Amino acid sequence: MDYHLFMSNVNLKDISMHLISIPAFQDNYIWLLTNGQDINVVVDPGEAGPVIDLLDKKSIAPSAILLTHHHNDHTGGVAALCERYPGIEVYGPQETQSKGATKIVKEGDKIDLASLSFQVIEVPGHTLGHVAYYCAPYLFCGDTLFSAGCGRIFEGTAKQMYESIEKLAALADDTIVCCAHEYTLSNLRFAHHILPEDSEIETYVKQIEQLRSEGQPSVPTTLEKEKKINLFLRCHQSDLQRKLGFNTTTMATWQVFERLRALKDSY
Repeated sequence: MDYHLFMSNVNLKDISMHLISIPAFQDNYIWLLTNGQDINVVVDPGEAGPVIDLLDKKSIAPSAILLTHHHNDHTGGVAALCERYPGIEVYGPQETQSKGATKIVKEGDKIDLASLSFQVIEVPGHTLGHVAYYCAPYLFCGDTLFSAGCGRIFEGTAKQMYESIEKLAALADDTIVCCAHEYTLSNLRFAHHILPEDSEIETYVKQIEQLRSEGQPSVPTTLEKEKKINLFLRCHQSDLQRKLGFNTTTMATWQVFERLRALKDSY
């Protein structure tokens, strides 16, 4: 199992933090934000084995688990982790209570873990209760925002999903986007299909193809990069609107998003 360490020089309140992606299943990522000592936050543990292996290797224990939504590939490891580490708090939206959440969170809540503080942001769309966690510069967004794409709409509406993504896009450009799946290359190929003349997307496709051929992950990404290559963050742009067949200024931007998401679903 290959783990990937990122941003080891980021300091949060004078604490040096390490961000580690833990591959799971076919294309999931479980995230660990750690100082290597007493702050070890696990996000969306779909399975317990890879997490326990890494924690044992580093001789550390989890200080908390954060859940973004109820899908099993994000929650399936909770029970085993709680059995292995008794007393650990599991934070999540109401929809995750049956999956092991012990602390229910909602929009505007702050989760204080040691000297770190995570802001809870409700982002319905993929599921109705989906949340994201923001501890600047880190954003753990589950299946809402992906690199070059966004999650499928299973329970919410296109309007809800669009508004959720816009919430995340309003964060600082240097935000480190920690999404939960390795979908970047397929998302980029769709984006290039829609806007083949976009040189920024074309260049990034080649970069990510090279990265993936070397077995390297394409995430985390940054909001600054996503605003350039993620079409779902560009629904306000007239060139994309024309490509999608909108020739009027009377439609709502979320309708552009809705059409784009429908095209991606059938791509």
